[in-house]
Amino acid sequence: MPVQKLENLLKRNEIGELGDIVGRAQDFARLTEVLAESLPDDLREGLVAASVTADGQLVVFGRSPAWAARLRYEASAMLEAARSSGQDASNVRVRVSHQSAAD
Repeated sequence: MPVQKLENLLKRNEIGELGDIVGRAQDFARLTEVLAESLPDDLREGLVAASVTADGQLVVFGRSPAWAARLRYEASAMLEAARSSGQDASNVRVRVSHQSAAD
């Protein structure tokens, strides 16, 4: 395997290497940030991550079942925030993150 600069591996490109994975992770992080900003302050810590599937489903991950339940009440606000940020989302699904207790 030829030696490549790390910088070149991390760039998004048309061949779909590591840069595409990094880019998707950055997209998820930006979307999560946008959604967090749309939530009341006391709910932000319950949001772990978010993404939009190819079929337009906004998938939101809550820190626990209790947080997920609270986030479901904010589905309309999160959907509007996702759409305002350019996402083509049509509905919301709130899931529970499976992070360990140490996270």
